[in-house]
Amino acid sequence: MFFRLVAEDSGARLGLIETAHGVIETPVFMPVGTCGSVKAMTQDMLEEVGAEIILGNTYHLYLRPGHELIREMGGLHEFMSWRRPILTDSGGFQVYSLAQISRRTEEGVTFKSHIDGTFHLLTPERSIQIQVALGSDIIMAFDECTPYPASKEQVIDSLELTTRWARRSADEFKRLAEQDLALSKRAVLFGIVQGGIWQETRLRSVEQLLEIGFAGYAIGGLSVGEAKQYTYDIAEYTASCLPAHKPRYLMGVGTPEDLVECVARGVDMFDCVMPTRNARNGQVFTSSGKLNIKNAEFARDVRPLDPSCGCRVCRRYSRSYIRHLYKSAEILASILCTYHNIYFYLDTMKKIRHSIRCGLFRDFRRSFLSALSG
Repeated sequence: MFFRLVAEDSGARLGLIETAHGVIETPVFMPVGTCGSVKAMTQDMLEEVGAEIILGNTYHLYLRPGHELIREMGGLHEFMSWRRPILTDSGGFQVYSLAQISRRTEEGVTFKSHIDGTFHLLTPERSIQIQVALGSDIIMAFDECTPYPASKEQVIDSLELTTRWARRSADEFKRLAEQDLALSKRAVLFGIVQGGIWQETRLRSVEQLLEIGFAGYAIGGLSVGEAKQYTYDIAEYTASCLPAHKPRYLMGVGTPEDLVECVARGVDMFDCVMPTRNARNGQVFTSSGKLNIKNAEFARDVRPLDPSCGCRVCRRYSRSYIRHLYKSAEILASILCTYHNIYFYLDTMKKIRHSIRCGLFRDFRRSFLSALSG
C-alpha cells in the first residue's frame, strides 16, 4: 500500500491510500458490512453515495458462511460483488463483546459461537489466515480489546499480550506472503494500539508496534465507555506518536462530531455501526443534529429529513411519510433512513476533505459543530 500525505490544515490531514481495488481519499469513513453486507443498503446504493471502502468482520464471516466457502467463491469482493477496497477487522473485539463464553490464553481466545454454541479457537495466526482467505485489502492484526474500566496493571498486561499477538500476526502474514507472492501486492497489515486511557501506556504500545513495523496503525480500545474527553485526548496523543507517513485509523468511532473532532486530532480513517444501527431504530443524523423520526411531532411534517441534505431520500420523501413507514413496520423505513445516514456521513467526510484542501478546515469545524448544537 502506498500512503501519500497531500495536505495538512489545523491538525487535519488529507491523504491518498492506494490499494489493489482502488485509491481511497482520506479522511475516510468506512460503512460497516459485518457479514458481507451493509445492512439495508445494496452495493449499488453504497457506490451511489460514494463509499470508497467498507469493513467486513473476521469473526462473523468465519462462523457464517465460512472463510473457505468465500475463498472458493473468489474472495469477499467477488462473493458480495463489491469492486472497491475492503478492510477486515481481526475478530478480537467481537470475541470480547459477542461470544457467549470466552477464555483467553497466550495462544488465543477459545469462544462459544453465538450462532450454534460450538466452541472455536481464534489465534493471531488463524485470524490472519481467515482474512487472507477473504481477500481483504487491509488486514488487521489480532488484538485484545482492553475492557473499560480497567486498572493500569490490567491495561499493561493486555497491551503486552496485544504486542505479542501483533508480532505473531506479522510473522504469519509474512509467511503467507512468501508462499503467495501476489499477497504482498494486494494486501497490507495494520497493527492496533491499545493502552487504555493513560498516555504512558499508549506510548508503550506504540513503541512496541513500531519495532514490529506495519503498513498502518489503528487506535483501538476507545469509545468503550470512557468519557468523551478521554476519547479525544487519547486519540490525539496516540496519533501524535504514530508515523506521519502512515495512515491512522480510529476504530469504532463514532458520531458526526466525533469524526470532525478526531480529524482535527490527526486521524485518517474511521468506522462505526452508528449510522446504520441507529437508522434501523429511527434515529436520523442531520446537519442540525439528531432526530427520532418515530416521534409524534413529525406526523404531519412535510419537510425532508434534512432540508440541507442533497441525498435522494431527502429530495423525495417527507418526514411524515417516513414516520408512517416506521409506525407500520415497513422495511422501507430502515432502507430510507440508512441511505440518508450513510450519505450524511460520507458527505461530511467529503466536505472535510474539501475544507482541508482549501485551507479552511478550522472554519468548517466551527460552523459544522455550531450547526449540530443548534
